[in-house]
Amino acid sequence: MMEQGILLCVDDEMMVLSALRDQLRRVYGHRHLIEIAESAEEGLEILDELAGEGYIPLVIISDWLMPGMKGDEFLIEAHRRFPHVIKIMLSGQADDEAVLRARAHANLHEFIVKPWCAEVLIASIDAGLDAFWRREGA
Repeated sequence: MMEQGILLCVDDEMMVLSALRDQLRRVYGHRHLIEIAESAEEGLEILDELAGEGYIPLVIISDWLMPGMKGDEFLIEAHRRFPHVIKIMLSGQADDEAVLRARAHANLHEFIVKPWCAEVLIASIDAGLDAFWRREGA
């Protein structure tokens, strides 16, 4: 039995979070927890808390332009704590340097522009999860 993982969506817009949560629940909800956070700080709290309870942080989908900590900073910090996690930046306004920083320092899996296509997002997550489980030998 695969251990239960966490798919975390971080965005300061609740409409975006609701749409992402619904899309991810349809595909992954039977296997994994789908969590949402309205800020990077809240996202890190959720990851730390659930990881402490034995869940595996698997995927983070983060906006870039958020109040407080920007998405690239958040993904870099999440990578420091959970280097194996699959990180996707989903943004309509990320600057190129932020994406490059996330690629260099957070092992960014993919950058997807808003508005996103659910099929593209799911394919990206699937590719990341396949690579993750191959690395883990599951």
